[in-house]
Amino acid sequence: MAETQGDTVTGEDDALYVLTAVLLTPAKFPSVLGDDYPEACAALGLTPLADGYGLVLGQDGDGARWTVVIDDVSLVAVAVASWDCGMEYDLSPDESSVVTALPGWPLAVAVSAPGVPAPHDPVPGAGDGPALAPPDTTGWGPAQRRLGADEIAMQWARWRDQVDDADFLVPDGVSVPGDGAGQDVAERTDHGPGRDAPGGIADRPGSPEGAGGSGRGGVRRVLAEARAYVDTPPPLGRVRSSFAPGEARTLRADGPGWSLVARTDDIAFVLLDEEPGEVLPVGRGPELPGLLAALDEMAVRPT
Repeated sequence: MAETQGDTVTGEDDALYVLTAVLLTPAKFPSVLGDDYPEACAALGLTPLADGYGLVLGQDGDGARWTVVIDDVSLVAVAVASWDCGMEYDLSPDESSVVTALPGWPLAVAVSAPGVPAPHDPVPGAGDGPALAPPDTTGWGPAQRRLGADEIAMQWARWRDQVDDADFLVPDGVSVPGDGAGQDVAERTDHGPGRDAPGGIADRPGSPEGAGGSGRGGVRRVLAEARAYVDTPPPLGRVRSSFAPGEARTLRADGPGWSLVARTDDIAFVLLDEEPGEVLPVGRGPELPGLLAALDEMAVRPT
């Protein structure tokens, strides 16, 4: 995460030394917190407002972790964009924009404020709930599966380069029957997560030459559920569209037990809760373009 240069948010009792900030909006939210925007809000006990929130993570003068929730989304968006470009930005929200201050951090933060005690949860006060803590990602599950999909979206070129288009032109291609969402699906060989792989996922997509029947069945289910999203819109944020090079868009869709990452002009990758560490490539085929175009049309986009 980006690090600020000692910005502070001053409240009635103490100052908060800002370490980082993230957006919590329908189009951009920490996916580790949930499959969609309402689920991510629920993880923090927040009402899913249409315009979303900004989350400011920092420490008070005693070193305690706090998450300050503000409704000035544009301020946080500008700060994050500036930090991503290596620029300094004084993130100092107006006190009137503060919605609430929550003890703890919902995300892992690798930095700490200088000159204060090491990060720790604040002493519970009257009316305080349990301190926020990052989801457990030590074992494969929904949180790590979504983090893996995040990594593929950010490192698309590296993952795409490991897939040979010729691998999809095999007679074992499977399709989703009945709803037009069928695609050639790359089967895979079984292998464990790569130890050095980002996000706990295997360091290359599964091979299309293996047996992998459970993977094929899971991909059929994902494509069917993704197609159903077009007809019956899912909770806000389940399907998101973001910038990609050229005229393409990067699509991200999530559902119960699965994540899908795709480029509208290319293939897709699927991750499943039931396939620990595996990345299953989905060939473009004759029908994937239409499915991706339909998902992109109904997806939420950053404003």
